[in-house]
Amino acid sequence: MALLELYHYWVFAALLMIGFYAVIAKLNLIKKLIGLSLFQAAVFLLYISMGKVEGGTAPIFTDSATEPLYSNPLPQVLILTAIVVGISTLALGLGIVVRIKEEYGTIEENEIQEIDRQ
Repeated sequence: MALLELYHYWVFAALLMIGFYAVIAKLNLIKKLIGLSLFQAAVFLLYISMGKVEGGTAPIFTDSATEPLYSNPLPQVLILTAIVVGISTLALGLGIVVRIKEEYGTIEENEIQEIDRQ
């Protein structure tokens, strides 16, 4: 397999690292949530790409004389559930950020920690 044939893994790795960097290095809470969403999207892409079988069809039984090659539908089902969980996690995070902004007047992590120390 040539290295360029696996380009979707390179995209996955780049999105994963960008999201991880944003979660770890950024001080703005909104930017951290965006990084978390990028991180989740990268994992979703990885699972979807692993579920694809070259030449595979949907797992619907037919009266075919030959045994067809089926793609596994489980990754798509798991990702649908994970997308719902990711959206609800993002909504909860945004709600918490709004409440933090009301209480502290800022969404910068270092300023919030400074206010807590006082």
